[in-house]
Amino acid sequence: MRQVIGEILPLAVVVMVSPINIIAAILLLFSPRPVPAAAAYLVGFAAGVGAVLVAFDLVAEQVDWSSSDASRGGALLRLALGVWLLVAAVKKLRKRGATDGPPELPPRMRGISSMAPGRAATTGLAIGALNPKNLAMALASALAIGAAGLSGGESALVIAVYVVLASVGVAAPLVVTLALGDRSPPVLETWRDWLARNNDVVMAVLYFVFAAVLIGNGIRKW
Repeated sequence: MRQVIGEILPLAVVVMVSPINIIAAILLLFSPRPVPAAAAYLVGFAAGVGAVLVAFDLVAEQVDWSSSDASRGGALLRLALGVWLLVAAVKKLRKRGATDGPPELPPRMRGISSMAPGRAATTGLAIGALNPKNLAMALASALAIGAAGLSGGESALVIAVYVVLASVGVAAPLVVTLALGDRSPPVLETWRDWLARNNDVVMAVLYFVFAAVLIGNGIRKW
């Protein structure tokens, strides 16, 4: 089980530090009901991340990983995900914005700062479950969990570790707000601006690193 956790931790980190996930959490902390909205978003996000991983794992558990065809299929899928990340990294670098001037938030972030807790929870669920990179990381993690032949309890523990780590980035702005109170807005604004300005570069670096991880795992398991 420890080997599986070690394999999925880097994948969870990709989700954890994704700037878009974190920016949404920060914007909600400037909403009319900041703490309830951000907490609802966090719960929804964690539920979305966990639901997708559980769904993929249920499928992976049905595969006979002792067969050479299944093993090579899993390796090929890891290689494909790694190549996809490499392509995504190149695209991110090519479209990165200028480092000077006021940062611009992605269009889909508009309106988040006015959301009520119920809608914030739904938004978190959608981002956690449907974000393409979250789906890719969940699929790669499910392959690792399913191929390890873990018991039900062990699989549940590994999934819980993944979900908790993947949600740390989204939880951080809420923790800062609860800890600093009225002193938190300047800190959150700094985070928001930095993430908005450096989103493409941050994700490109992560994609390159974890593409290498997935491709290496795919070659090793071929």
